Amino acid sequence: MEFDQKVLVAGAGKSGICATKLLLERGARVVLYDQNAEKKPEDFAGQFGEVQPEYLFGELTKEQIEDIDLMIISPGIPVDADFTNLFREKKIPIWSEIELAYEAGCGEIAAITGTNGKTTTTTLVGEILKQYYKSTYVVGNIGTPYTTVANELENYSRIVAEISSFQLETIHQFKPEVSAILNITPDHLNRHYTFENYRDTKLKITMNQDEKDVCVLNYDDPVTRQLLDRVKAKVVFFSRLEELDEGVCLHQDKIVLREYGIETEIIPVSEIKILGGHNIENVMAAAAISYYMGVPVEVIRQVISEFMGVEHRIEYVATIHDVAYYNDSKGTNPDAAIKGIQAMVRPTILIGGGYDKGVAFDEWIQSFDGKVRYLILIGQTANMIAETAKQNGFEDYVFADSLEEAVKKAGELANPGDAVLLSPACASWGMFDNYEQRGQIFKELVHNLGV
Repeated sequence: MEFDQKVLVAGAGKSGICATKLLLERGARVVLYDQNAEKKPEDFAGQFGEVQPEYLFGELTKEQIEDIDLMIISPGIPVDADFTNLFREKKIPIWSEIELAYEAGCGEIAAITGTNGKTTTTTLVGEILKQYYKSTYVVGNIGTPYTTVANELENYSRIVAEISSFQLETIHQFKPEVSAILNITPDHLNRHYTFENYRDTKLKITMNQDEKDVCVLNYDDPVTRQLLDRVKAKVVFFSRLEELDEGVCLHQDKIVLREYGIETEIIPVSEIKILGGHNIENVMAAAAISYYMGVPVEVIRQVISEFMGVEHRIEYVATIHDVAYYNDSKGTNPDAAIKGIQAMVRPTILIGGGYDKGVAFDEWIQSFDGKVRYLILIGQTANMIAETAKQNGFEDYVFADSLEEAVKKAGELANPGDAVLLSPACASWGMFDNYEQRGQIFKELVHNLGV
């Protein structure tokens, strides 16, 4: 598809730059815009080829968008940012980077969303499909913008896409062959305002699917289970807690697929290497997605049995003085962080806190259940979490001014046989660029303890 249009790309970060490159390659006249008035065209030297975009920085005016046909919005920009109203008033379409890549590309898509487990499930599905299909791409919120691969796609390509709620806000025609909503618990309420808005945004992943497509849902999550009647695609449930007549479930410590009255064994739980009940659920979801993307069960089983998990998600780092250190920096909300605590099999020193996304921490504190010996708090939410902990009867908390100080204190508080877990229940912003940087620094600090 060529884009014989004038397109404004809002947001000059990674997503915006990749969208700009694709549009320029497809013949569009592109304006790269960023709200940061201090940015300069020179900042983007070498990013683009012979054909360059125009640049706009600072506050937009109506006159500047007079001849714009389309706006691509980066996921980090709220759809209700003040300048977006200029486009709505002129009825200029607003697309996500996901929508742009979908319109520009081809191939069959497995699209995965949910509050937690997206990255692990997406990575595992990617590994399974790569084993079976020669042209497989893993893209989206996982770190590789979808737009970077759009020009490489063929009709026989398979795309595995991790899709965030921010990216789903501005899809229009995006239609995966297989979608999955792993779970929905409160998150990003500072952006979506209400839980109902957040839930409905997640549901948009199924918006254009029909009865020929498949939607994989978590039966154990009451919110996703209740979406059954709102999905037009064929619904396939997975459940760790219930034996299902149809779908993916546990039977005699094996994950099985039940379809049309026939049961097919996928893999014994004993052969799964990643820790925690939540990871059993991620494996179930990945198996269902891969199966309905056409991968044989024997290939699914082989890849699952070899899968070691993803970086920053309950990742073992080191054992120092008989204290095991785990990096769960991707536990960026209370529900994800609860999974991290549940996966621990030792008394635990927990490091938590960070950016305030407007969520409550009561359930996280309540999940400690005698397992957490001390809570070390950092970041913007430290005092708020401390107050919540006190209200829930947990007062073994201390404060640290930095992650470095937190790791040092954790090493001092831990006894031989304990675990130290970084699982912040908060986003990293304010102290770090992203959860990956936070996790990487944590691992470096831990390794320095052993020097």
